Amino acid sequence: MSRCRTWSRVQRYGIAAYRKYSSGSGYPNISLSSPLPGIPKPVFASVDGHEKYETRITTLENGLKVASQNKFGQFCTVGVLVNSGSRHEAKYPSGIAHFVEKLSFSSTAQYGSRDEILLTLEKHGGICDCQTSRDTTMYAVSAEVKGLDTVVSLLSDAVLQPRLLDEEIEMTKMAVRFELEDLNMRPDPEPLLTEMIHAAAYRGNTVGLPRFCPGDNVDKIDKGVLHSYLRNYYCPERMVLAGVGIEHEQLVECARKYLLNVKPVWGTSSVANVDLSVAQYTGGIVKMEKDMSDVSLGPTPIPELTHIMIGLESCSFLEDDFIPFAVLNMMMGGGGSFSAGGPGKGMFTRLYLNVLNRHHWMYNATSYHHSYEDSGLLCIHASADPRQVREMVEIITREFIQMAGNAGEMELERAKTQLKSMLMMNLESRPVIFEDVGRQVLSTGKRKLPHELCDLIKKVFFHSTDIKRVTTKMLRSKPAVAALGDLAELPSYEHIQAALSSKDGRLPRMYRLFR
Repeated sequence: MSRCRTWSRVQRYGIAAYRKYSSGSGYPNISLSSPLPGIPKPVFASVDGHEKYETRITTLENGLKVASQNKFGQFCTVGVLVNSGSRHEAKYPSGIAHFVEKLSFSSTAQYGSRDEILLTLEKHGGICDCQTSRDTTMYAVSAEVKGLDTVVSLLSDAVLQPRLLDEEIEMTKMAVRFELEDLNMRPDPEPLLTEMIHAAAYRGNTVGLPRFCPGDNVDKIDKGVLHSYLRNYYCPERMVLAGVGIEHEQLVECARKYLLNVKPVWGTSSVANVDLSVAQYTGGIVKMEKDMSDVSLGPTPIPELTHIMIGLESCSFLEDDFIPFAVLNMMMGGGGSFSAGGPGKGMFTRLYLNVLNRHHWMYNATSYHHSYEDSGLLCIHASADPRQVREMVEIITREFIQMAGNAGEMELERAKTQLKSMLMMNLESRPVIFEDVGRQVLSTGKRKLPHELCDLIKKVFFHSTDIKRVTTKMLRSKPAVAALGDLAELPSYEHIQAALSSKDGRLPRMYRLFR
């Protein structure tokens, strides 16, 4: 023990006490809940009411909404969300949203190239990204708070003043073709299956239109087509400027400066020709026969698998039943077989307990819930050896039927707790808060705070009057089926539909004269 530390203890406790404590025979018996002697009284930070947590929203004169959420820190995330995506491309060649995503943050009226934009952001420790989905396009920048003026100016330029040069469009065509090749070659089939299940569920309309540009359309999209589309959909009333980690007044001031009286490079349309179609759920099947034997070669190759996704219509995120469906999706859960085995791993969801733990040959079983402003889709993705496809399909249909049975109190409470936990953990991240604020304000004009969502989750009733009701309603819809791989053993669509209409979820028996 160092001499200075020894002397400090002698000063504090006295010689006799120091000898006692240094020998290890005893220490001061001070309760952790009582204040320590000689330590100043702590002063705790406080907030006045709830205003620090609330999302503040202002609508500018041109219809643009500005939404902000204050969050402590020297960095902020700011972006523009547009009510525009692949579902709005009914009157255009499919793939425009895919092109817009790839062309984002390229040369603009102020910036000569993407490199100039990135160098400008670098001065403020910033990064930028653009993502498109079926119903939303999102331009986002994370940077230091003191660079807010530059960030909003850059966002305004990137969204409303892109140059869309011929060489940029040619490079984008190459990038799109590469991505389409990669989509068909990658070992993880989930993005391709998601595309197929939407095409089956909403055949030829709204969210069933392709999110990725079809290969045949790559050469059809040019500057004229892009300008025609952007003129109709990139208007202020279809946009939200959202920010997290900044003062609301500061964001509104920047919005007025850079987004209020800006004329887009494609001009304005006196009458916007906007597709307001409501999603029409049709059900159906989309199959893709494909050799999956050499998808992932190497020292530990993935075995040849057939992938099946079966979905049923759920509800839109604007309906009250959205929360019970979210709880049901969490209750089903699932994942890969590598993490399914053994007690103590916390794998208590139905697809682990009833499927992966009981059927060792099942490679994967996962539940997904896709929800939009006018419809939704709850689906289960499973994969197994091609010779066991029929049995795998029957296992999935049985799980759908059993959803309508009574859930145990512990099972339901666990699913609700997991959902709340996942919600709160995701909302620790600033970019996730930004996306949540932007999407909610874009679709509803307001934002439900996390504690409000947790209260709604708590209200999902035991014995699943809610769960049973939404499942019964869901089972009345026609199934949507996506199948990828060796499909020799795949049951017919009519047999899958019959299984989901039966009491036990079993497929009709097939009798073969010759085996």
